[in-house]
Amino acid sequence: MSSELIINSHPSGGIEIALLHDKRLIELHHEKADNNFAVGDVYLGSVNKIMPGLNAAFVDVGHERDAFLHYLDLGPQIKSLVKFTKIVKNNTRESIWPRKEENEDDIEKTGKIGNILSRFQQVVVQVSKEPISNKGPRLTAQLSLAGRFVVLMPFDEGVSVSKKIVKQDERNRLKKLVQSIKPQNFGVIVRTVAEDQSVEELHKDLQDLTKKWETLCEQLKTAEPKQKILGESDRTLTLVRDLLNDDFSAIHVNDSLLYNQLKTYIKAKAPELEKIVKLYSGKAPIFEALGVDKQIKASFGKEVNFLGGCYLIIEHTEALHVIDVNSGSTAGKEINQEENALKVNLQAVTEVARQLRLRDMGGIIVIDLIDLKTPGNRKKVYEKLREEMSTDRAKHKILPMSPFGLMQITRQRVRPQMKIEVSEKCPTCKGSGEIASSVVLMDEIENRLKYLIHNMNMKGINLHVHPYIAAFITKGFLKSKRFQWAVKYKRFVKVTPVTSFHYGDYKFFNSANEEIDV
Repeated sequence: MSSELIINSHPSGGIEIALLHDKRLIELHHEKADNNFAVGDVYLGSVNKIMPGLNAAFVDVGHERDAFLHYLDLGPQIKSLVKFTKIVKNNTRESIWPRKEENEDDIEKTGKIGNILSRFQQVVVQVSKEPISNKGPRLTAQLSLAGRFVVLMPFDEGVSVSKKIVKQDERNRLKKLVQSIKPQNFGVIVRTVAEDQSVEELHKDLQDLTKKWETLCEQLKTAEPKQKILGESDRTLTLVRDLLNDDFSAIHVNDSLLYNQLKTYIKAKAPELEKIVKLYSGKAPIFEALGVDKQIKASFGKEVNFLGGCYLIIEHTEALHVIDVNSGSTAGKEINQEENALKVNLQAVTEVARQLRLRDMGGIIVIDLIDLKTPGNRKKVYEKLREEMSTDRAKHKILPMSPFGLMQITRQRVRPQMKIEVSEKCPTCKGSGEIASSVVLMDEIENRLKYLIHNMNMKGINLHVHPYIAAFITKGFLKSKRFQWAVKYKRFVKVTPVTSFHYGDYKFFNSANEEIDV
């Protein structure tokens, strides 16, 4: 699988990042220039309120709403962190490295937050979820500093290896290697990309993280409550750090400063991949030139098409998302209804997995699939969805398909759900209403046309459309859409303008002037 990263830097400072697998849009990230509460940022917070009923505290970190810190997010070593914070801020010793003999006992999993924290107490916390809707950030006091190959955690001695590294010999090698080079009183998680890496690469990554820890402690000495004491790398470098592997064929970026930063970063972390970073200098916007805009328009509407005439209907609420699978014009085309339903469902869960990552949907997701009578077929759909979501970096849990055709998913919500407006102003009504994007409309017409020709072997096709669309399809004979269709599908399509049609209306007729129900 070939992967590409396309980075669109705006003059205002915002950045859009598109991740493509085999030219297909999989993830879309939008980083605002003023995002001060990104996942991974470390703050010196001040406890504003203790809520015994929730077993949680609300902490002031400078956001308009207090951040939420649950007892289970304190981490077992919270007492050690509180003690170390006092030592650093009071400058009672020169060393900024936590000593094992100074560690406090771990807290109980079933304890009460009121016994650990008190109002107005200062505590070092890390953002685990960005502000979503009308909620403040979610925090953790179990600090972790993420590098390319390892994650460093203070007040711990354990070394764990990613479960995705399955070779036992490699797991043992990495564990022994990291235990020999890690700093004292620090735990380490070995990431998946560390597989087959040399001791030099891992040691270099650990050194970078220990410098981060030194920076954090130096900032903490003079920090005041609500102050950020360590910022996560910007979203672009974070994504490159987490995703970069040998499958990447290109990283396109339209900003020279960001281009140089990426070249420098990748040269230091993975020199063999430095050549894949490319500066885009074309006149057209980078997303438009590389085909990302078109995919965004087609992927973020309420209705999402897949497999010919099949489509998904996606409805969103605050905590629940419902996805309805419709077979559309493919219903009844197969001899066996069960086989047809299985085929549609298998394609549907592939698109659902893509949509969850693309929109960054979190919380509870319910999928209403086409009913299957055979338990074995329901299991096939369940296994297919698990396979498709195995590459999803967000934590998730999938329940098997019920006899009613329902599948339930819980997916970690770390950032606000991605919402893209896929409608554009109507030239007919001068902006008084909105219609589906014309890019999506042309794709939809061509998909229906392709189905008529390939699946139904139709000839003498007459397409009725609004005059504006008719002009677009037929203008410039050799360069027109109609000529392209004739070359591509070996059929000449008659195009008839109908002034009574709305801008997005279209119908297909056969040679006997009978409407074709597609």
